[in-house]
Amino acid sequence: MCATNAFLRSLGVEIHASGQRRWPDEVKAQAVAETLRPGTTVNEVAAHFGIRPNQLSAWRRMAKDGELVLPAEDRDRDETVFAPLVMCDADSPSPEAENSAAGRDVRIAVGEVVIQLEADTPAMRIAEIVRALGAPA
Repeated sequence: MCATNAFLRSLGVEIHASGQRRWPDEVKAQAVAETLRPGTTVNEVAAHFGIRPNQLSAWRRMAKDGELVLPAEDRDRDETVFAPLVMCDADSPSPEAENSAAGRDVRIAVGEVVIQLEADTPAMRIAEIVRALGAPA
């Protein structure tokens, strides 16, 4: 158990005398990201982090609901990644643009999931959301 506690402390997990742990969001996100690797199971990752599988499943739900942002995948820096860009004529705004407050909101659409953000949303936050949705950034 001491080795597990030392490992968790090295990740930034606070472990109280009662045994209760306080997990930083970054560590939760790292654990969830590990479950998404091909061939890896929730049970394996839960054992690695010394938690119950149902706790890890709860963190996975948080990520799915957008409450937990997953870390970016390690990619080769030379790898080029493209995202589709949809352009509309200024004279004929789309129905979604007409419904937005100023028609300048950012829309992220991945499959059936559509997220609409304020126009002043920082680019880093948009990239985090795209990664969380599993779309190429």
